[in-house]
Amino acid sequence: MADQKIFAGPRIRRIRNAKGLTQAAMAEGLGISPSYLNLIERNQRPLTVQLILKLASVYKVDPHELQGEARGSVAALKEVFTDPLLIGELPGDQELIELAEAAPNASAAVIKLFRAYREQAERLSDLNELLAREGRATALSGARLPIDEVHEIFERRPNHFAALEEEAAAFTAVLDPGDDLFGALKAWLKREYGIVVKVLPVATMPNWRRRYDRHSQRLFLSERLSPFDQLREVAMEACLIRMTVAVAGEIQALKLTTDEARRLARFELGRYAAHALMMPYQAFHAAAVRARYDIDVLRSRFGVSFEQAANRLTMLQRQGASGVPFFMLEVDNAGNRFRKAGSQGFPQSRFGGGCPKLPVHAAFTQPGQIFVEAVEMPDGAEFLCIARTLEGPQGAFSERPRRTALLLGCDIGFRDDIIYGAALPGATAATKAGTVAATPVGPACRLCERVGCLARAEPPVTRPLGLDEMVTGLSAFDFQ
Repeated sequence: MADQKIFAGPRIRRIRNAKGLTQAAMAEGLGISPSYLNLIERNQRPLTVQLILKLASVYKVDPHELQGEARGSVAALKEVFTDPLLIGELPGDQELIELAEAAPNASAAVIKLFRAYREQAERLSDLNELLAREGRATALSGARLPIDEVHEIFERRPNHFAALEEEAAAFTAVLDPGDDLFGALKAWLKREYGIVVKVLPVATMPNWRRRYDRHSQRLFLSERLSPFDQLREVAMEACLIRMTVAVAGEIQALKLTTDEARRLARFELGRYAAHALMMPYQAFHAAAVRARYDIDVLRSRFGVSFEQAANRLTMLQRQGASGVPFFMLEVDNAGNRFRKAGSQGFPQSRFGGGCPKLPVHAAFTQPGQIFVEAVEMPDGAEFLCIARTLEGPQGAFSERPRRTALLLGCDIGFRDDIIYGAALPGATAATKAGTVAATPVGPACRLCERVGCLARAEPPVTRPLGLDEMVTGLSAFDFQ
């Protein structure tokens, strides 16, 4: 305590006011002058050890209350001011510290109000989803970051961009890659733009996947990336250079509202174009139909990763040559959902994707294993789900690898067209769609009214809680 200066003026003032003392009366009790106490209350003088001990003995003040009372409030206020509505309003933490120190009751009120606002926004979002499922569109919306706007638009529209597919086909004809697309792209970048591609060690690129140095005309890739991801990064760079006009046209058609959202959309469209270049539409669609959408066969045939092949399956919606209408969802082991797409848009209103009973969560128990399961929604709709973990960039021995899980789904009616349909529980050669054993799931706990669900994490927003001291249900949240 002696090595740390403690400025606690507002707290001393509150103690004095709570006891109904004037500055002169309190100063007399502490054995200091009123002017010195005035400086302490204005944070122009720190508390000394002797004063802290005097406060403890005379006014029964806990010394620990004079050191860190506002720490919790400052952390909570930081959370408040990171909301999209308020971000950028404060230049630093000092104002938050001053607010928490000088007006703790007001700080607590602001924090309480923010938490109520956030809970209300979540409830409005839940109700919006519920109404959308019933066919009643709403205009409910909350404060969104640019990435939220981009994700929302890409999730709602079909994951197919005809102009980029045409550009990718034309680019493939120019490259004539044969069996070495990576080499063909490197040669094209060097020949057309003088860009040299180099793979650098982790020590040189500790925090980047890819970096383009405009001055030296070199594109650097991290050795952390798998060969498949290195190929995608080079393909993205080449596509964004060659398809500038087509990409700009697609961005304009999305009608995004901010420059930051447009920049993020350009990155997403670059990834789409890279997949279209790595897995040409006509060849990939024909191979997918012949292999009955066996992702492992497709990844081997086109020299791509499981994630890239699965992602490409959601893009097969060319008029007159469409594939099974897949949708996909990617989550991490904490349950965060950060990638959703679909050949007809992600079926948010029909499928949801927030149920903890989905196989995408079970996939983390057996990394690398493919999980196949039929799931049934409360309204009777059934889906075929394929789930598997994905490994992120390779880390050092001391680093924990990044692992996510991908769910690829489609309507159960397509199960006979897909090789995974035979792996469904209860499936036989004579089994017809809709008769296999299906796991009952819901769109999300807050929108699901299934009774006695052992996996329920939240009560439904549509039903009041039914707490009964005499009866306890199987679910953690009983409701009426």
